Amino acid sequence: MAEVLLYGANGYTAGLIIDLAGSYGVNLILAGRSAEKIKPLAERYGLPYRIADLQDSGALDAILQDVPVVLHCAGPFIRTALPMQQACLRTGTHYLDITGEIPVFEQGVALHQQATDKNIMLMSGVGFDVVPTDCLALYLKQRLPDATHLQLAINNQDGEVSHGTASTVLENLGVGGMVRKDGKLVTVPVAHKTLHVPFEAGKMLMCMTIPWGDLSTAYYTTRIPNIETYMATPPAMIRAAKLSNYLSWLLGSPWFKRFAQRRIDKSLTGPNEQVRQKARSLVWGKAWNSQGVSVQARLEGPEGYTLTAIAALRITRNVLDGHWKPGYQTPASMYGPDLILEVPNTTREDIRD
Repeated sequence: MAEVLLYGANGYTAGLIIDLAGSYGVNLILAGRSAEKIKPLAERYGLPYRIADLQDSGALDAILQDVPVVLHCAGPFIRTALPMQQACLRTGTHYLDITGEIPVFEQGVALHQQATDKNIMLMSGVGFDVVPTDCLALYLKQRLPDATHLQLAINNQDGEVSHGTASTVLENLGVGGMVRKDGKLVTVPVAHKTLHVPFEAGKMLMCMTIPWGDLSTAYYTTRIPNIETYMATPPAMIRAAKLSNYLSWLLGSPWFKRFAQRRIDKSLTGPNEQVRQKARSLVWGKAWNSQGVSVQARLEGPEGYTLTAIAALRITRNVLDGHWKPGYQTPASMYGPDLILEVPNTTREDIRD
């Protein structure tokens, strides 16, 4: 049976994927750049393992030679995705990752023709970033085919962040916010807009704009030209986010990032099972056209990291079963708006305007 290379296997989300892989009939080869970290993990689970640094193209090619799919879980992906994608292009290996970083999605778009020529699929964002939002975007587009504007919002209710997520956020500090306007990605101030969002019936939460991956993926999935993405955020944090616009020189400086990374390394691992069982992921979306006609819907599903592991394995299983197309693909454009409903305990609801 074909095996899948799980690169970055010692990360938090990768650990959840390892635990669930057998339930989806996915046989894993654990991989990473540190034998010191990967070998004990492989021995604990009784799985094969391979070691390669992302900067060593020869070693990367060697660990990919006989596997049909790599599931890439080593972030920050803005640094790690391209060398793995290039190795997949050289070796004819399908590429999946769990990023939510806009530059990585745009990078995949740029590699579309090369992937098509090599007859492989490149798909980023096969987890909470961006499967639920991408599916909801397409669902709204199908309900309102002439939509010109799209808003999406997320809330990982009662959840916590992992070491990898925090490191990725840190990597992007000082960059600013972003929206898609008239089909183009446009830089804007951090938290430049706020919005009250009905994630649940009768309950509104304050959200602020964030540069979420759907500014890229939802555009390629739906071709809606104007997109904003939001996250539920307490008012005090919104005020702090707005203040950060005046501190980009500090937040983006190498010495500050080194200091903050040391704090992350010491203090963050990820939510424990009790937190993951309690937490829920909530997603809301609204689309409207030039006449002002609008549609809204919301999703509720498992906690974000749990959802990521399940969605990533379902998509991996699809690829192994031959359900893929060459080139760069988004989750919803490839598997449809109901892909998210294949995740257990996930529901979707239309909202009356």
